[in-house]
Amino acid sequence: MCVLCLVFFRVPFWLQANNESRGHNFTLNATFDDIEIDKYDGLVIPGGRSPEHLAMKASVVELARKFSDSRKPIAAICHGLLVLAPAGAVKGRKCTAVSTMKPGLVAAGAHWVEPDTLSVCVADDNLITGVTYYGNPEFIRLFLKALGGNICASERRVLIIIGNYAEDYEVTVPYQTLKVLGCHVDVVCPKKKAGDTCPTAIRDLEGGQTYSEIRGHNFVLTADFESIDASSYDALVLPGGKAPEFLALKEDVIVLVKQFMEARKPVASICHGLEILVAAGVLQGKKCTGYPGIKARVVSSGGTFVEADPIDRCVTDGNLVTAAAWHGQPELISQLMTLLDIRVSF
Repeated sequence: MCVLCLVFFRVPFWLQANNESRGHNFTLNATFDDIEIDKYDGLVIPGGRSPEHLAMKASVVELARKFSDSRKPIAAICHGLLVLAPAGAVKGRKCTAVSTMKPGLVAAGAHWVEPDTLSVCVADDNLITGVTYYGNPEFIRLFLKALGGNICASERRVLIIIGNYAEDYEVTVPYQTLKVLGCHVDVVCPKKKAGDTCPTAIRDLEGGQTYSEIRGHNFVLTADFESIDASSYDALVLPGGKAPEFLALKEDVIVLVKQFMEARKPVASICHGLEILVAAGVLQGKKCTGYPGIKARVVSSGGTFVEADPIDRCVTDGNLVTAAAWHGQPELISQLMTLLDIRVSF
């Protein structure tokens, strides 16, 4: 049974509060009433608006209590701790969250850790807590450790090239996941420097002829584009969104892409990221997938387009890994890990 659940994205501010807009539709992969705690090794509770309502549901609070009593790893971020407080899961435990959560958590018996940045995370035995999504890499790394995970052969260097209105998930998910895996990740944009921001776009498939699009997060760049040397990186990631059609016109971007492909270093492209590879003329004889609307351009450039059905399809051909859309990012990251010889063991 698949049910669509609305999600929202929030941009936090220290002054008063975050702003909030509509996010992607997230497709559930299990039914809540069928959940058996013995079949799971850990619990993750994201933030957002929903924890306020989930905390009022006795069945949700009881589930959190069972995980807490079992001492299985629990990870809650931002407002997600609202579910843990009534479950008694924070009593006597060190934890952190957005500052507005402090009074309620202290009242529930928690030992509050005051965050000095939006990326602070705290681990207290089996409980991992974080302030906001900015801290997701450390948050997930700590959760992975609590599950008994061990990352091998990390410390790879990965470059991500974006532009204004790159797809939000397709930038953030690879960036944060690769950092979890111990990689050094630089995100750059032509004509911009480290510390500058790129607005992102949230694209979703909602049953129309094409995707919908709304404004996403502002992504903070980590390096200066003009200082990038392809030889100092082990892999390249090209997110989709609106940005690739403009990046494909920039000769300095094309030069970088060709250098990665000629060196046979791993190159990962998501959705419309193929537009840059088409412009670089590097798809001759390559199998790849992406947004269906790019098929004709891929074929014209000598590539073999693998239909994006299902939409989470991912294809690897030599050093090139391509995903049809953001839905395929788990498999894309997995295949990129194989090419980079990064392993996670338990």
